[in-house]
Amino acid sequence: MNVTVARIYVTEGEHVHKKIFERLHDDHKVKGVTVYRGITGFGRSGETHSSTLLDVSLDLPVVIEFFDSEENVNAALASIDDLISPGHVLTFAADLS
Repeated sequence: MNVTVARIYVTEGEHVHKKIFERLHDDHKVKGVTVYRGITGFGRSGETHSSTLLDVSLDLPVVIEFFDSEENVNAALASIDDLISPGHVLTFAADLS
């Protein structure tokens, strides 16, 4: 079965990952969603966001990954566009087996 996978890159400090998860689950009922919390990352600004035992950051990288048919992924992305900064979404085709 062919699916489209979407990855959305945000940070915890933006406080949007829960809203995105809820819309994907409740409104679009996509086939699967996983939210990953990164331990280190940087984006366009070049500012490093990191977590160590001594310094627990509340602004760590978060990746929200989900998959479904191409049509449902596109509809879901359109509906959460207001929550995502431009250039923070990656999509690709995949085979579900």
